[in-house]
Amino acid sequence: MSAPAGHPRRWVVLGVLIISLLVVVLDNTVLNVALKTIADPKHGLGSSQSQLEWAINSYTLVFAGLLFTAGILADRLGRKITLIVGLAIFGVASLASAYAQSPNQLIGARALMGLGAAAVMPATLSIIANVFDPKERPRAIGIWAGAVGLGVAIGPIVGGLLLEHFWYGSVFLINVPVVIIGIVLLLTLVPESRDPRPGRIDFLGVVLSVIGLSALTYGVIRGGDEGFGDPLAWGSLVLAILVLVGFALWERRIEFPSLDVRLFTNRQFSVSTGVIGLMFFAVLGSMFFGSFWLQLVRGYGPLESGAVLVPFALGQIVFAPRSAAMVKKFGPKAVSTVGLLLVALSQAVWIIVGESTPIWLVGVAFFIAGVGMANVMPPATEAIMAALPREKAGVGSAVSNTIRQFGGALGVAALGAVLASVYRGHLGDATAGLPAQAADAFSKDISGAHAVGDAIGPSAAPLIAQANDAFITGLHYAAAGGTFVGLLGVVAALIWMPGKRPAGTPAPTTDESLAEEQGVTLVEA
Repeated sequence: MSAPAGHPRRWVVLGVLIISLLVVVLDNTVLNVALKTIADPKHGLGSSQSQLEWAINSYTLVFAGLLFTAGILADRLGRKITLIVGLAIFGVASLASAYAQSPNQLIGARALMGLGAAAVMPATLSIIANVFDPKERPRAIGIWAGAVGLGVAIGPIVGGLLLEHFWYGSVFLINVPVVIIGIVLLLTLVPESRDPRPGRIDFLGVVLSVIGLSALTYGVIRGGDEGFGDPLAWGSLVLAILVLVGFALWERRIEFPSLDVRLFTNRQFSVSTGVIGLMFFAVLGSMFFGSFWLQLVRGYGPLESGAVLVPFALGQIVFAPRSAAMVKKFGPKAVSTVGLLLVALSQAVWIIVGESTPIWLVGVAFFIAGVGMANVMPPATEAIMAALPREKAGVGSAVSNTIRQFGGALGVAALGAVLASVYRGHLGDATAGLPAQAADAFSKDISGAHAVGDAIGPSAAPLIAQANDAFITGLHYAAAGGTFVGLLGVVAALIWMPGKRPAGTPAPTTDESLAEEQGVTLVEA
């Protein structure tokens, strides 16, 4: 039994869910400060920029591709047990990532981590939707969203601290004790809940979504590496379009789709998920190229690079918990629009960043991005959850998280492709006179150029200066792309986001949710 105000242990439950959430979200960005170390052939795995992009995106693509199914499984089997299994898989995959012996092994282990994370993320938000009364839910979602942003921010900080003292695998190994603690707390404190009328699992839809999203990301990354005239690049993009169109048509035909595309006919739902995706595209893309600028162009170590991201964390910590009150006073449209304007402004700052730009300006850009994200996530997430019946919280959560994860993955891929393409186009004659293998590594990306420079020694300083100049030019183009995407979000929020705060979730439609409305709800574990 639960009180009308919600589950009696709801705030304790929220704390346990945040622990489970943090380990997943944190690891989604922890690679940002480990990029240089993993790219180092002596102390890391000798990964290229495209391999590093895949180390990030193999996680997010599996994460995004399986969130649909994970939401349905959570509603069918129970949100608590799904969350526990997901954490266990995540912990095992973290061990595999820590002891990977090659870039491809790391990419594979990170994909397995994405599988575990896919089970964790929608279950946390589904449980929140079930244990909190609609009146308290906005505040709980605000705290949850703040934890998402905080995880994005503290990942690089924690990673920097570990890399100052240990090998690169420590950034993954740290997950294991947190996973164990999270599982113990889940078993003892969190109630079980499920949808009494779950849908069947759409296996074909899952396969099509993973193939389509992976082909799209591969095509973008390949195009950045080899040019979009490369047959594998444009062929993958064509394949992605065909598969994703087929996926959408299939989802419209079946009774229990993994992604109910009809949800997007609800303007509140579609616009809210869209602005979240655009925001993560810009922010995670800039974090990716910003990490290379900090560690290679400026020569900062992992800890120093992580410290530069502290303002981003502060923006999240200070503003995310207050976002619900801002939405109540000004409405989702105003708060989201301002937040997205701040995100676009934070991207625009990178357009003027050079090799000797004062570091405080970069810190300000990260702070602005943190404040912007803190004022977009809570109103958009609340609008998404309010657009669906409570018993479908798992599906709604999965869709919103899929859009967010894929937005971030595509941001890393697309802005990384812009950066790589412009970098190669502005190297000039820097590789003239270098042996073929060294010239190839030098022209591949900035990390390869610095590895070649380290091997040559002090006489390579003019070559490194050319590489840094080319990289900064590419960074400016990528930042312009991120700014444009942020402004697209502004336009979407300004035109289509609801002007007033959602009154609450739609009327209950199942026995479970009808009982919840009357205060008779969750089954205690």
